[in-house]
Amino acid sequence: MKIAIPKEIKKQEYRVGLLPSVAYQLVQQGHTVLVERGAGEGTGYPDADYEQVGAKLIDDHAALFAEGDLVVKVKEPLPEEYGLLRPGQVLFTYFHLAASRELTEAVCRSGITALAYETIDVNGRLPLLEPMSEIAGRMSVLVGGYFLARHYGGAGILLGGVPGVLPGRVMVLGGGVAGVNAARMATGLDADVTILEVDVERMRFLDITLHTANTLYSSEAHILEQLPRVDLLIGAVLVPGAKAPKLIHRDMLRRMRPGSVLVDIAIDQGGCAETSRPTTHHDPVFVEEGVTHYCVANMPAAYARTATQALTNVTHRYVELLANHGLREACEKAPELVGGINAHNGQLTCPAVGQALGLEWQEPKL
Repeated sequence: MKIAIPKEIKKQEYRVGLLPSVAYQLVQQGHTVLVERGAGEGTGYPDADYEQVGAKLIDDHAALFAEGDLVVKVKEPLPEEYGLLRPGQVLFTYFHLAASRELTEAVCRSGITALAYETIDVNGRLPLLEPMSEIAGRMSVLVGGYFLARHYGGAGILLGGVPGVLPGRVMVLGGGVAGVNAARMATGLDADVTILEVDVERMRFLDITLHTANTLYSSEAHILEQLPRVDLLIGAVLVPGAKAPKLIHRDMLRRMRPGSVLVDIAIDQGGCAETSRPTTHHDPVFVEEGVTHYCVANMPAAYARTATQALTNVTHRYVELLANHGLREACEKAPELVGGINAHNGQLTCPAVGQALGLEWQEPKL
């Protein structure tokens, strides 16, 4: 099979879909690995690393898509790439289709098989999403504390406080992978941390493992009660494959103190705040209702080398399965792959996306 690794064209996206070490394994198994020139440079893997393991370098972005049977990316195709997609091709990447009707319709029109990292479910876990959620969760506290600085328009609050001064207050919406990692980082800085969650068993787990964080049942009343005292609000809610629920409305933000910060990790699924809109690493924040919003849709790209290594750790097995056996047999050997098929042969196949966008969907027919 021809496996194509394009260079990401999303702004400030430095990750790459495949490491040279995985390319080596695929070449040894008899496959052709095509890598666009410069694809790994932002992650610290120059073209020479891919050449040394037997990959073939391609100069042209469009030519790479034209040749590849299996295209392995990191982020969803952008509008300038829609025309490069072709029927019968498998595109393996993060799609987050529920956040964009335009992208969903373009993917269906193309006839490709859209295999989404974020909807592959193994016993209730999302193993291909978890590494990026871990990075985004930990990063949310770093950037939140950064933009709390007065010279960035923040309230001038140090999250950890100092002797004789109370620490900053952090509220995390959602106790999943991103939320847990955000809470771990915040408690590590000695901030006052509260996690809001609806799953009682999950709250018990959080209470046992995060000894210095508080847990609170997530309801609108409890959020409203806490907001006036919160310095850093982290939105880490997730409904697999679906749009993020809007837990924070504009009038609720007005309860927060001026100079407070909201980090919306859920922005790639539409965001969990009514006022959120996607931003970039180059221009990461904006202010609404006196609250600084950080809504970068590809947060882990800031730490591209760590993120690429963590992502490839969990994707390489599936890439090898698809390359060695094709889509149908790979799904038989790893049934969880079926849940990752969001579109197939021109038809939307993910129920959560269909419900979010009001589109018809059907089970994938392999």
